[in-house]
Parts: sequence; C-alpha cells; structure tokens
Amino acid sequence: MVEELVTAGVAVASAGVLYVTAAARVVKQYERGVVFRLGRLSSNVRGPGFTVIVPFVDRLQKVNMQIVTLPVP
Repeated sequence: MVEELVTAGVAVASAGVLYVTAAARVVKQYERGVVFRLGRLSSNVRGPGFTVIVPFVDRLQKVNMQIVTLPVP
C-alpha cells in the first residue's frame, strides 16, 4: 500500500515538473513576447523577464526589438 502511494506521488510530482518546464519562458531584455491563445492574438504583450504561459493552449512568439544598422554606400 505504501509503495503504491509513493509511486503515485512520484508520478504526480514528475508530471508537475514537466508541466512547469513546459510553461516557463524567459523573454530577454531586447525582446518582447507576443502571446497567441489557440491561434488568436492575446491583448497583452509580455515584457522582458520570466513569464509563464498555459502549455498546449498558449504559444509565445518572441519579437526582436534591436535596431539593425546597415552601411549605405
């Protein structure tokens, strides 16, 4: 009985760790995160830092905000 409870607890804990790693995202300082929920644009833009999304429902697309300079001959 105890072994079954320990096995179930380990399974639940590993599923929780998998969920958190799938939900965690880091947006760098020079990026902004645009969230798509089920393919539609969400109203908020995620700023730099740690952000959490809903796995398998949300998708975070990172947009680079750096200025690119090109020499003009």
